[in-house]
Amino acid sequence: MYKAVLVLCLVGAAVAQYGHHEHHEKKHEEHVVDYYAHPKYKFDYGVHDGHTHDVKKQEETRDGDVVKGYYSLYEPDGTERIVHYTADKKNGFNAVV
Repeated sequence: MYKAVLVLCLVGAAVAQYGHHEHHEKKHEEHVVDYYAHPKYKFDYGVHDGHTHDVKKQEETRDGDVVKGYYSLYEPDGTERIVHYTADKKNGFNAVV
């Protein structure tokens, strides 16, 4: 449970950062140069440690200001906990466990 809460906090902090970018423009004699690049990425990772029995995985995508992903881990009792999350400017950060 501690790991899930920690990960959710870290994901929430990372997602919160996306809303704090600045839109930079520089005018040159009425010509506007936009220095803002459209953010887009996808990543995933997994851990399967037979020694510590630590099994978890995460996948996340971002396209502009929309972030979607999930995180899963196995609890000590063997059940899998899955957290799906989304974030965007309109709805903020939302997670479903």
